[in-house]
Amino acid sequence: MNIHEYQAKALLREYGAPVSDGRVVLKAEDAKTAAGELDGPLWVVKAQIHAGGRGKGSFKEADAGEKGGVRLAFSVEEAAEEAKKMLGRTLVTHQTGAPGKQVNRIYIEDGSDISRELYLAFLVDRQSSRISIVASTEGGMDIEEVAASTPEKILTFTIDPATGYMPYHGRRVAFALGLEGAQVKQCVALLNNLYRAFVEKDMEMLEINPLIVMEDGNLKLLDAKVGFDGNAVYRHADVAALRDETEEDPKELAASKFDLNYIALDGEIGCMVNGAGLAMATMDIIKLYGAEPANFLDVGGGATKEKVAEAFKIITSDPKVKGILVNIFGGIMRCDVIAEGVVAAVKEVGLEVPLVVRLEGTNVEKGKEIINTSGLNVIAADNLSDGAEKIVKAVKG
Repeated sequence: MNIHEYQAKALLREYGAPVSDGRVVLKAEDAKTAAGELDGPLWVVKAQIHAGGRGKGSFKEADAGEKGGVRLAFSVEEAAEEAKKMLGRTLVTHQTGAPGKQVNRIYIEDGSDISRELYLAFLVDRQSSRISIVASTEGGMDIEEVAASTPEKILTFTIDPATGYMPYHGRRVAFALGLEGAQVKQCVALLNNLYRAFVEKDMEMLEINPLIVMEDGNLKLLDAKVGFDGNAVYRHADVAALRDETEEDPKELAASKFDLNYIALDGEIGCMVNGAGLAMATMDIIKLYGAEPANFLDVGGGATKEKVAEAFKIITSDPKVKGILVNIFGGIMRCDVIAEGVVAAVKEVGLEVPLVVRLEGTNVEKGKEIINTSGLNVIAADNLSDGAEKIVKAVKG
């Protein structure tokens, strides 16, 4: 689960992190009042979307030469005008892709006197099962670009959970970033607070880009991106309240409400599978036969008829889907339950694309009987390879 920059800064402020004063704007008519509550003389107006690269992005409705999603203003009136220009428009960045994202929130904050821009991040390192710290002197840039061109400028290390964060971790980062004197102490304290927030709030990613050294020598978080472990959000009512459903794919949002593991992709063949490993194998074999999967969908081992029906509706709601492959290897998940769910969904929403069904395992014969006597125009498959070949052939003619 991701949150907006202004929400991340408010959360990190509670942990003692230095951030600028700012105001969020949801309605254009409130922009001038919000900007007027800040001191200036420089105001920074930022589009709030769940994607990076806002400053270099562009609006679909923009006039030639118009600035991106992060703009500077030198008066309250100018800040309000810039906020009005961005609200309700579609911002396209390298992370949003061509469709872009509609800007429904603007964050106006005090400007900062920047001396240096640095990079700092906390991540969950799956390989070591530890929290990893990433730091670089090349702040303000995409860390992927830095890693590709100047990897020697990136410091990465993990924290032993047996000790947790220790002051020497902060000093190691401070020295790598070229900090001196009082800045080293600030860095040690800052990393301690960020580590505490990361652990206590079950974050999976905390990125500060840039972390700035101001002209007076103090450190400040100029930007903040935070993502949480979705499986742990139930433990944090305050975090769950920050969720912005307008930023999420409607199909993925609908799937989450029925406890379905669904991720939208860009292909043309929808997949309904039980088990994450089998779902990955199904997507791979679709690609092997020359097509692209439209989604990852694991209905799980304990899915009910109703859940299966909802899963099928989600797949068919995607206009890119030109065919559907149902691939079930029944263990805990019974084939007859899958069959009943598919039949119920098709009768409710209709079937306008080819459907290939491969069933194997628990109650497979009963499942096949339900499909065969349903009156549906279903293509039967004997195994995974056969199913993939048939659905690709049906879609591509």
